Amino acid sequence: MGNQNNSLSRLALQKFKKNFWGVFSLGVILCIGLISTFAYLFAPDASKNANQMHLSIHSKSPGFEAQMLTIPSGIESDQNFLSKLFFGKNNTDTEIPIQSYSVNGNVLTYTEYASDGLQGIEKQIDLTRFPDNDYRSYIENRSFIFGTDKYGRDYLSRILIGSRISFFIGFVAVFISLVIGLLMGSIAGYYSGKVDAFIMWIINITWSIPTLLLVIAITLALGKGFWQVFIAVGLTMWVEVARVVRGQIISAKEMQYVTAAKALGYNDYRIITKHILPNIFGPLIVISAANFAAAILIESGLSFLGIGAQPPMASWGAMIKDHYNYIILGKPYLALIPGICIMLLVMAFMLVGNALRDALDVKT
Repeated sequence: MGNQNNSLSRLALQKFKKNFWGVFSLGVILCIGLISTFAYLFAPDASKNANQMHLSIHSKSPGFEAQMLTIPSGIESDQNFLSKLFFGKNNTDTEIPIQSYSVNGNVLTYTEYASDGLQGIEKQIDLTRFPDNDYRSYIENRSFIFGTDKYGRDYLSRILIGSRISFFIGFVAVFISLVIGLLMGSIAGYYSGKVDAFIMWIINITWSIPTLLLVIAITLALGKGFWQVFIAVGLTMWVEVARVVRGQIISAKEMQYVTAAKALGYNDYRIITKHILPNIFGPLIVISAANFAAAILIESGLSFLGIGAQPPMASWGAMIKDHYNYIILGKPYLALIPGICIMLLVMAFMLVGNALRDALDVKT
C-alpha cells in the first residue's frame, strides 16, 4: 500500500509539473508568501504598519520624489532585530518633507514642502539636535514608487505589509476549517445513522446562512480585531470540508482495506486516521486551495465594510475602502493597485487548485 501511494503521489507530481499555469501560480503564491513574511525587510517605510504620515505630500502619483528631513528624537530603542523584522520599527524620530534647506552657523533653516505651487513654512532647528552636527546624514531624497495615500503614507510599503493579512488569513482559516471539518465529517461519514443525521442537520443550517452575514455575526460577537477576523472566517468554512470528508469516508469505509482493518481489531480512531484519511487527501488539498481564495475575498470584504483589520493596520480591503472614491477624482490607481493584488492572489490559488484537481484525478 505504501509503495502504491508513493507511486501515485509521484505520478500526480509529474502531472502537476506539466501544468504551466499551475506551476506559475504556485511560484506567484510562494513569492507573495516570502514578501508577506519579510515585508518590513522589503518595505521602504519599515515603521510599524508603515504608518509614517506626511499630510503635505498626500495622494501623490507613482514615482513622486521629495526631500525628507529626519529630526532625531534622542530616544534609544530597545527593539531587537527579530522584532523589527517581523513587527516593524518603533520609529520615534520625526520626518518632515522639505522643499529646500540652508545652514547658517549652527542653525539649519528649512522650508516645509507645500503642494500646488505654494510656499511652505520656513523653520529653523539647531544643529546640535543631530549627532556630531552631521545633518547631511538626516536629509535624503526619497522616491515613492507607488506614490502616497490620502494620509501621505508610502503606498508601496502599505501594499507590501497589507499582503500579510490577505495571505496569512488563508492559512489560519483553512487550518480551522480542516480541524472542524475533518472531525465533523469523519464522525458523520463513519458512524452514519442518527449521528450522521444530527451532524448533517448542523451542516445544512450553517450552509443556509450567507457566508458574509455569518462572518459578520461571528466578528461582532468576538469583537473587531486581527485574530477575531481570522477565527470568524475559519468558523464559516468548515462546512464544505465536512461535506467532502463525509462523502469520501462513506465510499472509503466499504473498501476491502477498511474491512481488513476491522477484522484485525483496530479501533475506529486508528481506522479513520491511519487508513481512511490518508487515502482522501486529494480532494482535501483541492478544496483547501479553493478555501484559501475564498478566505482572502471574505477578509477583503470585511475590511471594506470596516469590520476587518482595524486602522492603522494595513489591509488590501481597507485600502480599497479608503480610496475607492478616488476612482472618480482622477487617481484610480489608489484603489486599483490593492484590487489587482487581491485578484492576482485569488486567481493564483484558484489555478493551483485546478491544477491539483487535474493532477490527482485518476481518470486522466
